[in-house]
Amino acid sequence: MGDERLHYYGKHGTPQKYDPTFKGPIYKRGCTDVICCVFLLLAIVGYVAVGIIAWTRGDPRKVIYPTDSRGEFCGQKGTKNANKSFLFYFNIVKCASPLVLLEFQCPTPQICVEKCPDRYLTLLSAYGSQDFTYYKQFCVPGVQKSKGVPELLRDGDCPAVLTPSKPLARRCFPAIHIHKGVLMVGNETTYEDGLGSRKNITELVEGAKKANGVLEARQLAMRIFEDYTVSWYWIIIGLVIAMVMSLLFIILLRFVAGIMVWVMIVMVILVLGYGIFHCYMEYARLRGEAGSDVSLMDLGFQTDFRVYLHLRQTWMAFMIILSILEVIIILLLIFLRKRILIAIALIKEASRAVGYVMCSLLYPLVTFFLLCLCIAYWASTAVFLSTSNEAVYKIFNDSACPLAGKTCNPETFPSSNESHLCPGAHCQFAFYGGESGYHRALLGLQIFNVFMFFWLANFVLALGQVTLAGAFASYYWAFNKPDDLPAFPLFSAFGRALRYHTGSLAFGALILAIVQITRVMLEYLDQRLKAAENRFAKFLMTCLKCCFWCLEKFIKFLNRNAYIMIAIYGTNFCTSARNAFFLLMRNIIRVAVLDKVTDFLFLLGKLLIVGSVGILAFFFFTHRIRIVQDTAPPLNYYWVPILTVIVGSYMIAHGFFSVYGMCVDTLFLCFLEDLERNDGSAERPYFMSSNLKKLLNKTNK
Repeated sequence: MGDERLHYYGKHGTPQKYDPTFKGPIYKRGCTDVICCVFLLLAIVGYVAVGIIAWTRGDPRKVIYPTDSRGEFCGQKGTKNANKSFLFYFNIVKCASPLVLLEFQCPTPQICVEKCPDRYLTLLSAYGSQDFTYYKQFCVPGVQKSKGVPELLRDGDCPAVLTPSKPLARRCFPAIHIHKGVLMVGNETTYEDGLGSRKNITELVEGAKKANGVLEARQLAMRIFEDYTVSWYWIIIGLVIAMVMSLLFIILLRFVAGIMVWVMIVMVILVLGYGIFHCYMEYARLRGEAGSDVSLMDLGFQTDFRVYLHLRQTWMAFMIILSILEVIIILLLIFLRKRILIAIALIKEASRAVGYVMCSLLYPLVTFFLLCLCIAYWASTAVFLSTSNEAVYKIFNDSACPLAGKTCNPETFPSSNESHLCPGAHCQFAFYGGESGYHRALLGLQIFNVFMFFWLANFVLALGQVTLAGAFASYYWAFNKPDDLPAFPLFSAFGRALRYHTGSLAFGALILAIVQITRVMLEYLDQRLKAAENRFAKFLMTCLKCCFWCLEKFIKFLNRNAYIMIAIYGTNFCTSARNAFFLLMRNIIRVAVLDKVTDFLFLLGKLLIVGSVGILAFFFFTHRIRIVQDTAPPLNYYWVPILTVIVGSYMIAHGFFSVYGMCVDTLFLCFLEDLERNDGSAERPYFMSSNLKKLLNKTNK
């Protein structure tokens, strides 16, 4: 018998031996991986120090408010520009692209104004007339009235021309118009009085097109925001429905797991089938309609996505995708029909375990709260670090100047030798930066910020996995269920994880964080090297990204099972990972046919919940439910709330099913351990329930 068991388990490690004193998770345990715990605490202290430094030096106003040529904010309360919320450019034509205006300073004087200009005026025509009072608000504050037009233009005190503009992101963009047959853009315009000169306006037209693209993107964002403002409460109702459906699904699994699994399978097939039918009906309905045969490639990108729903090709693509998904699911069900019966038994046992530890369903809220803290701290630190630079001023000049581009001091520049060497040059704000040691270390601090976010986020996820694994392992190893189950298994497991295994959790999270930060750096390098035409470099980068993606998936799988072993035996991370890996390798067939089938069934459950809520949201927001047809809010894009409900529903369903998935994985490893420790005899009885004993008999056939 022993030889047969050894042959069955293979040569991967030594199977666990019978221990009459083992009654489940070990309560008398010691601290593991203490060094990693110390490293984590030191890293957190350093992270807090980085945050304090960033918060004392950073200024988020640099992200929110535009900055004029003197480095002063526009529209910031408590400053002299408090009532001047918009940034005006003297000669916006010098900006190569409108997109640059959102991030960099253009080589032209800029001032803060109360409102953008709304009329065409030239300095020469306005000077000495009543229009100069209006014109002067777009000149440098404190401009001397005694100066003539040539002096004002030479010193950069006033723009040569005003053109009607519209505010965009607190900046004044010129409104492109045709005035008496002439394109009016900045001071490159031809006027009746002869000022200016006609010029090849190809570049200006291209700039106008780019500005139009920015305006369309802004308009799209504003319409999406409007849709959220009128539909947010209906979105919340949809998410509540998804939460109720998920909770109801979990409760029903507790009592009728077998029926629920088959109902779930049939419902997913029916939902996909209805989707295929609906796509076909829409495809047939559009037959013969004008414009419905236009291809997606010819149509191009449209901000109004409803246009795509009037194309037959769109519904054909949807129908093909759903049909492929339907065929794949049916084929998997046909080939795995026997294994599905075995997986149902494992799900039934998991349902009983979750039923006895019902508070485990609420634990994802704890994980969600801790992750939100990590994200908030990372995001705020990143913003403050990115805005902790100092204002850098540089010399700008239209003509050739050897000093152009060099740093300068705006206070002393007008009277310095530099201004005399470059007549007409201006010392104006260029960007935020610095030359000190702190500013040179900013990139490293940002990388450290991202790394600590990955480390702490993975630690939070690991804490949740160890806590749930400890609670469900207590259920499995209770010989008389549920009498031998601890009073508070979840809280006991949470306390053990924090008290004894913080170092082990930090170790596993550290390994995963190193891989993740490496992937981020590879993505950054890939973006920087996109312009290069080196095929070998692109091939190498693609291989590295693929390898690290696979490595991350493998480490997540290994960590998950290592945490289960930590929760049961209290061993360090390396020992737990090795034991879990060898245990799975000794039972690789069971792992392949049981564990993954349950994952597939849980995926179907998520698809059922998401699909049901998504279809309900689709009919509601498209006013196709007659009972509540007038209740649905008017929308610019009805896909905005629908996609939000679908994504939110998936996250909610994933949160509930993640508890079930952790329960199944824990029970599965305990089941394999039970098989190695015991043989089912009176002297060495199994700890598994009668339901799992049937599972054992089926797998041995």
